[in-house]
Amino acid sequence: MPRAISKRSLVPSGLALALVVLVGAARAEPYPVRPVRIVVPTSPGGGVDFLARLIGQRLADRLGQPFVVENRAGAGGSIATEHVAKAAPDGYTLELAFVGQLAMLPHVQKVEYNALNDFVGVSLLASSYHVLVVNPSVPARTAKELIALAKRRPGELNYASCDAWSPSHLVPEMFKAATGTDILRIQYKGCGPATLGMLSGEAQVMFGSPTPVMPYVQANRLVALAVTSPARLPEAPEVPTLVEAGVSNIGDAQTWYALIAPAATPRDVIEGLHTEIVKIAAMPEYQAALEAQGLEPKSSTPDEFAAFLRLDYDKWGKVISPLKDSGALAR
Repeated sequence: MPRAISKRSLVPSGLALALVVLVGAARAEPYPVRPVRIVVPTSPGGGVDFLARLIGQRLADRLGQPFVVENRAGAGGSIATEHVAKAAPDGYTLELAFVGQLAMLPHVQKVEYNALNDFVGVSLLASSYHVLVVNPSVPARTAKELIALAKRRPGELNYASCDAWSPSHLVPEMFKAATGTDILRIQYKGCGPATLGMLSGEAQVMFGSPTPVMPYVQANRLVALAVTSPARLPEAPEVPTLVEAGVSNIGDAQTWYALIAPAATPRDVIEGLHTEIVKIAAMPEYQAALEAQGLEPKSSTPDEFAAFLRLDYDKWGKVISPLKDSGALAR
């Protein structure tokens, strides 16, 4: 027969339970209570840096703590990404990641992180395509003319690469493979220096993000020949697509950007940040700021980002494998 429990015997247990709840509540602090770092895997001046500062300021305004951008450029983005993978999973170290170091770089070299397992996505933020631009000294004003020039002068033209094994490196190599041209690579330490190299004439060709290159196109300091998007870009409707130029087998050369955190970051922190980003993404002024830079606003749940990353990771693996085997990525 079970022992009867009096109301008096329940009092200590009830007090103990209340104490546990109070202690738990005392330990659970609101987020954030101090500055949050957004690590950027590129140097200042490019699309990644722009987006990190834009979303960081909006998050700071909404959450009441600074979101400080920290640029850690180098090694195709792996330096920053390895740093974030090893950071304390407390929500105070985030990364403005892009396609390069998560979906591309692991197929090219050994990295000290697992792109699919060591991070959790807060949300996709934006995507963009690439603009094929040339220095005005290059005697080509269409993509077809550039291809013909490169075939007449193999190995004489060069292109600017922002970061090794990033889209600015791999997309030109895809273009070369698709067109049978030989254009040499000049490696720069970020998109800012690469753009300066284009402006000075040190580099002649570039597949750049709209963010750094379109202002110079509009100022007639660079010439836009084509875009890699399936259709013409709204902010540059006069620039034809590569498909219109007859280059149809370059693939879906899209760049995407996402906010990520170390994998063990508490779910409530991730979901709280995601909720704020969804609200920010709905703001017309935020959308306009992105679109002015040639970026298409995006958002996703953490689970949707994980599925998206897996597909893109596999896609770029198939693109990179033949380029790597041919030795193109070593030049």
